[in-house]
Amino acid sequence: MSKNVKLVSVEVRKGDINRALKQLKRKTIDSGHLLEVRDRKNYTKPKTVRRKQKLDAIRKNNLSVMIEKIEAGDNTIRLKEKKVYKSKNNSDKSEKTIETYGLKMEK
Repeated sequence: MSKNVKLVSVEVRKGDINRALKQLKRKTIDSGHLLEVRDRKNYTKPKTVRRKQKLDAIRKNNLSVMIEKIEAGDNTIRLKEKKVYKSKNNSDKSEKTIETYGLKMEK
């Protein structure tokens, strides 16, 4: 744990253990003890930490720029669209070619 961190403690009042556990859970989450334990569970290289911080900063910056443009009324913003994959079914293609030549085919 880092220095100058206040330890978490809870008093059990009137034998109500469930309420005390709820308070303890909330206090540990708020104090950041649980996150620090999870972070220290596995070692991460300093380079990896810096890279993650840099990517997070880039994402936040891109989001703020996009929000500013939307508020300014810029309608040219395009979000990334999902790729549309061509279907492996070629029946649509054959029907289109038949229609273009003016041929009618009964099904």
